[in-house]
Amino acid sequence: MMLEIITAPDLAPLQHGFFTRTGGASSGVFAGLNCGTGSSDQADVVAINRERVAGAMGVAASALVSVHQVHSADVVALTAAGGDRRRADAMVTDRPGLALAILTADCQPVLFADAEAGVIGAAHAGWRGALDGVLEATLTGMEQLGARRSHISAVIGPCISQRAYEVGPEFMDQFLAEDPANSRFFVNGTGDRLLFDLAGFGLHRLRGAGVGHAAWTGHCTYSDPQRFYSYRRTVHAREADYGRLISVIRL
Repeated sequence: MMLEIITAPDLAPLQHGFFTRTGGASSGVFAGLNCGTGSSDQADVVAINRERVAGAMGVAASALVSVHQVHSADVVALTAAGGDRRRADAMVTDRPGLALAILTADCQPVLFADAEAGVIGAAHAGWRGALDGVLEATLTGMEQLGARRSHISAVIGPCISQRAYEVGPEFMDQFLAEDPANSRFFVNGTGDRLLFDLAGFGLHRLRGAGVGHAAWTGHCTYSDPQRFYSYRRTVHAREADYGRLISVIRL
């Protein structure tokens, strides 16, 4: 089965893709293109899936670079492939041939590009990372490599949508403590539950930071089990583990 790759015109002409779970070698609850080395899937099968992604991006598997994601606002600037995976949630580079890869299963995968300057970035932005500033930190990291903020395009890939993201009042309180205007990203759910607009919050942070263009692909990971993995859906289904989607950009 062929890989399914969602692309965004705003990131053209740079090669990139938000990969769905279609076309992978994993089976069971991981069925499809599980690229999560931290999952309990078979390591050799995950390696096969990552090799397929690398091939689709036109790089060697060793050039498909990722970090050990920890829901932080930390960014690393990469100059070469290989070495130990650093604990961070975003990467930037100006080196051709490196493919920056982010893993998600409801959180926002965000790909960045200043094609004119030849600088790219990729960020894992769950609610905590987005609130703590990982998106703004990625823009700063790109600027340090020569990008111009007003020339950067940022695209949020498949993530959990507001209709599926139920939270409690204590969750909203953390956002209101930063800015009372963040209430706009919450609507009432059942009882005291609220529904949080993760992608809307991400777009707000990107635009507020002065990025040249920001967009969301509009795909909900929770609502489309045939195409996407979802941590929250796995919890609701009481499954033992879940796969990780991969999103990649390269120069």
